[in-house]
Amino acid sequence: MSDKELLIPASQTDASAINAQTRRGRLQMLFLLLACAAPVIASYLAYYVFKPEGGKTNFGTLVQPAQELNPAWFDMPFKGKWTLLVARPASECTAKNESCLEALFLMRQLRIAVGRESGRVQLVWINTDGKSVDPEVLLAYDQKTAGFQILTLPTDPKLKGEFEAWLNRDGAGQKIQLIDPSPAKMMVFPVTNSPKEFGSIKKDLEKLLRLNRKGENLQ
Repeated sequence: MSDKELLIPASQTDASAINAQTRRGRLQMLFLLLACAAPVIASYLAYYVFKPEGGKTNFGTLVQPAQELNPAWFDMPFKGKWTLLVARPASECTAKNESCLEALFLMRQLRIAVGRESGRVQLVWINTDGKSVDPEVLLAYDQKTAGFQILTLPTDPKLKGEFEAWLNRDGAGQKIQLIDPSPAKMMVFPVTNSPKEFGSIKKDLEKLLRLNRKGENLQ
């Protein structure tokens, strides 16, 4: 043993060994805590920081905040109903115009696809030019056959302007618009003939019908 070692009190030598062991123990505990917390930290970063687009569960575009529909615009009840609404001029919505018929067909099929919940969904076509509907189109998309209510624009210029602004807000004028029972526009869907996209829209609608019955009036 060296002279220098003899000059170190035994109590201090023991304390140094204990401190070293304590530091190693603390580091091991820290690494263990980090390993356990890693999945939580990763999920937090993914949701709140990176927010990948692919992580969303809805296909339709959520309207945030929801855009209230004024019941004075039309002489029919929207409050208490789930409504799929589309706006097209009758003069363009003929048997030869596939782009218009695709929208009507998609809405009709969505209502059929929700099965026993179909009574909770009403279909509305706003005839934006007020002209007579093509008889062939009317035969396929009337109230009795397909559950469509065909309405014209409000006659009052102020109400008409309000509705058109509401309809076209955020570029949604040509899309299918979903109105909740409050009533307010809360989601919009693209017009599509893709079976995959139809399935995605159906899932959105089914989820909303399953999770939310608040304010409904099925009479």
